[in-house]
Amino acid sequence: MSLPSKPVYTGGCQCGAVRFRVVGALSSVSICHCRMCQKAFGSFYAPLATAPESGLEWTRGAPKRYRSSSHVLRGFCAECGTPLTYEAPDGVALAIGAFDDPASVAPTKQWGIEAKLPYVDHLPALPGAPTEADGDAGFLADLVSLQHPDHDTESWPEEGK
Repeated sequence: MSLPSKPVYTGGCQCGAVRFRVVGALSSVSICHCRMCQKAFGSFYAPLATAPESGLEWTRGAPKRYRSSSHVLRGFCAECGTPLTYEAPDGVALAIGAFDDPASVAPTKQWGIEAKLPYVDHLPALPGAPTEADGDAGFLADLVSLQHPDHDTESWPEEGK
């Protein structure tokens, strides 16, 4: 009889200079609305998931870090600027959007709601359309993505591209 296997997650930055692998269950999967997280992510909030202790491995490169407070380091890719980590005394949390399959990492709690932007809860009610429907985006017809794909690669950029 084999033991149940631990979940494995992979991810990395937009340009592929930094990649990670997590073995084991994620915890504290949440979004944080605090002003510090808003600024660190340049967004409405920071979606984060804590890696199990000793379950996080940097498989290509490593994040550069910025001390955003007396207790927290923020990791990001020094090449493309992608936010990657929130490193506090209780562990390392990874940006959910940096996972190769972010849909598999669903938040279960919200923090910092005192700073929640007043329109965030109304975003799902806004009209929506696929990217290709943007008539003002004629550049999409010949757009070539230089973004790292959502899976590990031997090297990046790939040879010959």
